[in-house]
Amino acid sequence: MTKKNPLSMHVDVDDFLPATDEEKAYMVQMRPSTTFFRDGCKRLFKNKVAFVSLIVIILITVSAIVIPMVWPYSYDAQLGVQPGKPVDASFNNLAPMEYSKSEQARIEAGESVFPHLFGTDAAGRDYFIRVVYGTRISLAVGFFASLVVLVVGMTLGSIAGFMGGKVDMVIMRIVDVIYSLPDMLMVILLAAVMRETLGPAIEGTVFARIGSNIISLFIIFALLYWCSMARLIRGQILSLREQEYVLAAEATGAGAKWIITKHLIPNCISVVIISTALQIPSAIFTESFLSFLGLGVNAPMPSLGSLASDALNGITSYGYRLVIPAIVISLIVLGLNLFGDGLRDAFDPKLNQ
Repeated sequence: MTKKNPLSMHVDVDDFLPATDEEKAYMVQMRPSTTFFRDGCKRLFKNKVAFVSLIVIILITVSAIVIPMVWPYSYDAQLGVQPGKPVDASFNNLAPMEYSKSEQARIEAGESVFPHLFGTDAAGRDYFIRVVYGTRISLAVGFFASLVVLVVGMTLGSIAGFMGGKVDMVIMRIVDVIYSLPDMLMVILLAAVMRETLGPAIEGTVFARIGSNIISLFIIFALLYWCSMARLIRGQILSLREQEYVLAAEATGAGAKWIITKHLIPNCISVVIISTALQIPSAIFTESFLSFLGLGVNAPMPSLGSLASDALNGITSYGYRLVIPAIVISLIVLGLNLFGDGLRDAFDPKLNQ
């Protein structure tokens, strides 16, 4: 067969022959269909530090939920106090795995007595269940406070980024004013004021079971801690609103609410998830700090911060009561921070280019 002149304009019929199976396998790399979320999850599970941190957080959360349901002691029950009987002081300040005199007598009589893993406090309450219940309270406050920050920050940030102009200027100036205030001082002042004002207002309502201090914590987070989320969402919206699909939506008559909820927020959801995951440990630490100062949960409900504060009274004799809640707080905050870093590495598109 004669070789074709490369300068010829004639069509080479051999180029239109069907490809063989070997050629197809060589040219086409078969890959299963996937999504951005699936790819992010694969990268997250390959990160061993983030995966172990997630397991630790899940174990702590499940334990805080399940253990109080099956534990024989209550977080507020004083074991040495029974109606119509004198107070048994031998239940107070028991060391870990130690029994009171009445419990030792029951054991000698052949009865089975459930041990006090972490001992008891000065009021004769089982310390292990108080630590577990305090972990539940701290986790709940952290998650719900972060949810409040997410809703407020995402709403105001998306409005500021999409509307622009005077609306953006007003919201950003409010953010600048809040940033200029000393955080801890404002938190302490607001917590003290709201505790006095909310207490009488919620008496006899459903919120009375939650407590005025917990509600005041949520209000404080909604007032002060939404600024970082709002700035982050605003920056994402400013870059996304110039895209062609936003212009197409505006051309078809779509309103601002529709464009924000259907186009802009879904396209920056990875940044929202990462920021929320990193906000949770900050909220838990703030709640523990306020409870340590006596501005957190209402007694006798425990929190990890209030447990650490109560342990200061007997730190020389019962130092483990301060070490145990401190270790639990450290595990929770460290685990959430490492998991948040793993989420950022897995879902941030700029880090995966």
